Amino acid sequence: KLCPLCDEAKEVLEPYKRRFIFQEVDITLPENVSWYDKYKYDIPVFHLNGKFLMKHRVDIQKFEDQLMKLELEND
Repeated sequence: KLCPLCDEAKEVLEPYKRRFIFQEVDITLPENVSWYDKYKYDIPVFHLNGKFLMKHRVDIQKFEDQLMKLELEND
């Protein structure tokens, strides 16, 4: 599927890839219908550690803050 915003988001997150496990979910697959129903008008959507973080574009400050907070909790 073509998703320019998803591709852009992946590029923005690329420098951080050693600090978290990136998991991409294709919401158009039948097994992901619940995600599709929830987010079809909001892609891309980002969850961090199982919790909703942001949608549409990467807010890099918000992402960095939350990632750092998680890293500190896990030290």
